[in-house]
This record gives sequence, C-alpha cells and structure tokens, in this order.
Amino acid sequence: MQGFLTLLRKEVLRFWKVAFQTVAAPVLTALMYQLIFSHVMARHANVYPGVSYTAFLIPGLAMMSMTQNAFANASSSLIQSKITGNIVFLLLSPLGPLQLFAAYLAAAVIRGLVVGAGVIAVTIGFGLPLPVSLPWIFAFALLGCGVLGTLGLIAGIWAEKFDQLAAFQNFIILPLTFLSGVFYSIDSLPPVWRALSHLNPVFYMIDGFRYGFFGHADVSPWLALSVVATSFIILSALALWLIKVGYKLRH
Repeated sequence: MQGFLTLLRKEVLRFWKVAFQTVAAPVLTALMYQLIFSHVMARHANVYPGVSYTAFLIPGLAMMSMTQNAFANASSSLIQSKITGNIVFLLLSPLGPLQLFAAYLAAAVIRGLVVGAGVIAVTIGFGLPLPVSLPWIFAFALLGCGVLGTLGLIAGIWAEKFDQLAAFQNFIILPLTFLSGVFYSIDSLPPVWRALSHLNPVFYMIDGFRYGFFGHADVSPWLALSVVATSFIILSALALWLIKVGYKLRH
C-alpha cells in the first residue's frame, strides 16, 4: 500500500497546490452558469413539480463540474507525464497496474468531489432544498467521478499530445455533458431527442444525482445506478488492460 499511497498523495498535491486554478475556477464557472441560466430560463423552463428552475440547476451544475474535473485530473496528469518523460519512473517502480489505476482514479475522484462540494456551497442560497436521500447523492457522486476519471485515464493513455487530448474533451466529453440534461429536463424534449438522451450515460449520472435532492427523476434511480455502475466496470476493465499491456506507455 505504500506505493499506492505515495502516488495518491503526489496526484492530490498536484492539483491542490494550484487549487485556485483547479478548484476555485470551476466553482466560479458553475456560479456564472447558475446566475445566467436561472435569470434567463426561470420563466420558460418546465421542470419537476414544486421545484424551481433555479434549484433544479444546482445538482446538474455540481455533477457537470465534478465529472469534468475528474476527467481533467486523470487525463492531464498522464499526458504531462508522457510528454515530459517522467512516466518511465512509474513504469520502473514496483507498482502494479491495479495500484497505478487506483491511485490516479482516487485522485480524480477526490478533485471531483472537492469541486462538487464547492459548487453546492456557493449555490445553496439559490433555494436548494434539504436532500431527500444522501445515499443516492453520494453513490452517484462517487460513480460519476469514477466513470469520468477512468475515461480520463483512457484518454491520457491514448493521447500522444495535448491537441489530441483537447479533441477528446471537446468532441466527446463536452457534448455528452451539455446534452445530458444539465440545463433542462429531458421530458421537455421531442421524442427523438429524448430517446437519444437515454443513450448518454452522463444523463443517468445527473438524473440519479438530482433524485437524491428532489425525490424526482426522469428515469428510475435504480436504472440510472445500473447504467452508471456498468459503465464504470467496463471502462475500468479497459483502463486496467491498457495499463497492463503498456499501450502507448511502454512502446
């Protein structure tokens, strides 16, 4: 466990030493979204019965911030190590694939949760009610950060330069996030777009997370939990295999 804990500490310190950029900036961005969208859309958006649009936004923005930052933490750390060449020191260490995977993933989840807590803290004055179910909130927060943190690992392993990583984020992560119901309930969409939304795993993360706050959701929270957990298992198996064979790491 010593090697795992050392790498985990290094990865946590990596983002914490620049917390103004890695934590405060995403929280401020989410606050700006909250202020702008709640002002513009509050009178036009239909959401859950008895839930204001301003309050509806908060869990979606929190989950969006958590997942994006979990992805960024794992992917940026790996690509930097590959480009600078210090990845060789990790590969030569006695750390196994599982320890490497777990340390990078845990650091990504920690950053995501810290950012998410910050978003909730600065937006709670916008009318967010007391949570209906804390276990659902924690389950989807952990799994959501886990899925995007694992995807960040895969992207960091695959990418050979920052341009490729930026393309992965701009053409895959951002569309999945913004088309997942962060700013709207998918029940308000036309049938075709509603059906397409159900193919997006990020939608289930946000919908289940919202359920923990309001007790309302567009789909069953158990279905959402199953989809997110299955996505995490599949992506984790892929990331572990890539690390084990040294894909674009050793060769």
